[in-house]
Amino acid sequence: MNLVIKTAFITTALLSSLVLFSACAKKSVIPPEGSEIEGTEMSGGTNIDYPAAGSYSESGIAGEESIDSTGGPGSGNLSINSGADNQSEEYRLAHGRSSMVFSPIYFDFDQAGINSEMAPVLSANATYMKESPNTVIVIEGNCDERGTNEYNLALAERRAINTKEYMVNLGVSPTRIRTVSYGEERPLFFGQNETDWSQNRRADFIVE
Repeated sequence: MNLVIKTAFITTALLSSLVLFSACAKKSVIPPEGSEIEGTEMSGGTNIDYPAAGSYSESGIAGEESIDSTGGPGSGNLSINSGADNQSEEYRLAHGRSSMVFSPIYFDFDQAGINSEMAPVLSANATYMKESPNTVIVIEGNCDERGTNEYNLALAERRAINTKEYMVNLGVSPTRIRTVSYGEERPLFFGQNETDWSQNRRADFIVE
């Protein structure tokens, strides 16, 4: 009698183990890191499409249109304030951070006055403004890295304001120009030499 009870107990235990093992075997398997998962068919016949690499902008918004250096819709790789940083050195030397239709002006070391050599550039920029009455711009004042942050912010502000006043004297409405100072905070050239410093002592003309 004891043998029969023992046999029944062992049989029951074996059957229970088989049921538990069968249940565990149905767990989902997580693909190894780096495995291809895009478009893989999951249980239930639903395809899950993951975003392709590069489909999100830095702001996290897919398909967001950026602004090119002319201030209009661009090809997706430029912004109104940082596009020039991604351009060639030739472009940066010719335009600074200015919109393509404008040229920047440059300043002597520790000076905010308009150099006479910059007069033709300002004249050309003002002519474009007068021929394009719907254009509104911001003039960005910049300095090289020498001097304190506070001093350079004030110096770059004077440069931007003086540039605006010059444009107004050439017949451009002051309501179409605003100014901003970046001081030394946004260098476009990074060499520790006079050539690069002179390129950073600049006022840019950005179409808004």
